[in-house]
Amino acid sequence: MASLLLPDTLDGVISSAGWRRPGGGSADVVEPATGQVLAKVGLADPDDVRRATRLAATAQRQWASAGHRDRISVLRDAADLLRVHREEFTEWLVRESGSTRGKAEFEIESVLDELHVAAGLPGQPPGHFLPPTPGRRSVAHRAPVGVVGVISPWNVPLVLSMRAVAPALALGNAVVLKPDPRTAVCGGLLIARLFEEAGLPDSVLHVLPGTAVAGSALVDDPVVSMIAFTGSTAVGRAIGERAGRALKRVSLELGGNNALLVLADADLAAAAAIGAFSSFFHQGQVCMAAGRHIVLDAVADSYAELLARRANELAVGDPWREEVSLGPLIDTGQLKRVSDIVAESVAGGARVLAGGTYRDLYYAPTVLDGVTPEMPAFREEIFGPVAPIVRVRDEEEAIEVANTGEHGLVAAIVTGAPVRAESLADRLRAGMVHINDPSIEDDAYVPFGGLGASGNGSRHGALHHWDEFTEWRWITTRNTAVSPAF
Repeated sequence: MASLLLPDTLDGVISSAGWRRPGGGSADVVEPATGQVLAKVGLADPDDVRRATRLAATAQRQWASAGHRDRISVLRDAADLLRVHREEFTEWLVRESGSTRGKAEFEIESVLDELHVAAGLPGQPPGHFLPPTPGRRSVAHRAPVGVVGVISPWNVPLVLSMRAVAPALALGNAVVLKPDPRTAVCGGLLIARLFEEAGLPDSVLHVLPGTAVAGSALVDDPVVSMIAFTGSTAVGRAIGERAGRALKRVSLELGGNNALLVLADADLAAAAAIGAFSSFFHQGQVCMAAGRHIVLDAVADSYAELLARRANELAVGDPWREEVSLGPLIDTGQLKRVSDIVAESVAGGARVLAGGTYRDLYYAPTVLDGVTPEMPAFREEIFGPVAPIVRVRDEEEAIEVANTGEHGLVAAIVTGAPVRAESLADRLRAGMVHINDPSIEDDAYVPFGGLGASGNGSRHGALHHWDEFTEWRWITTRNTAVSPAF
């Protein structure tokens, strides 16, 4: 695929110092919609990781001592360059990750927000004076953590990489980024080239596409001070355990089995629109997707009919060559997972009101009714375009069902009484709750993160980046040395 930013050959690992042949072999970048090979990328091995982290540690010290204006300039220039090369980023997002054009544009706007937020961080006060004692000054200030390892997923690859990379760089850290090999270009290589063109000094950022072997090496590397991981709860737990043994900081943004509550006073046409977007956006391959539509019995029949009608109206196809609402699932493994969960839930008594079929990697938007807590469509994060409807008697049961399970990322409530719904929101075990909005929301200026199995309480966004990517130092100064008494 022709590229303005990238070289003709991608089978290397990249830093702002340039390309290098990796030791982990290579992998094809495949377009999910067609099976076409778009490029070949190099895969890093543990030796590549060790080399990158040590180069990054050396470069980080000089980058941290650079003036705040230098770091601001790099982040602002990166945002300007993203605008210039927007079409190239859009094409890679659509073709490499199976995004629709609308989803790709949404993702690029989110990344621009992330860059703007990051550019604002270096100019903020990095600390404060503490109460002094006679003859002694006392100051607390924030310092970079050092080398940050970022492991990002394939589903929203550009923003979920940049959400950690941009603020970490802005606050004086070096970064080693390992994108998922399925989206190595839009989740990593384009980001490296963007910052290289923006003037980031050599070796401050390294991008190493790789398998779990490279990810494990990054987590275990003693030079890496922090791991920022976005992905599944199972992998997040494993990373947390290994990093914990090394007393290494971790930021874990994990999965979600999110609840969308439809109350009896809801505008059902609006509720169905919100429900369809919440479950079918990007083929449901979003951690914030609504995995359980918890609907009061009084309106469940009407809501189910409206939601099924919306599902049947959505076009599914090749998002680069057709005007569609849904594109393909990322690969055959994801297709099998979605298909198996639907089949097992139907065998357990769920009814298919729409969809339930697929062609190649194109899975039709699916509505399941009569889903109960025993079924996999209730228990598991599906990560596919499936909307399971769970019927409940009243609001008390809705809250109880919504809080069932270990995840706590996001919830949504659709109601005609939004003020009253705020009291219900306080009872939902979720890091984020949206009233009369979809469960899928993104904003670089908010404390984004989940509870329970959805994360370790870390928060991305605005001022909260200071808590993630810096550490406090306490400095005291006396004008003259004293002899302390025992």
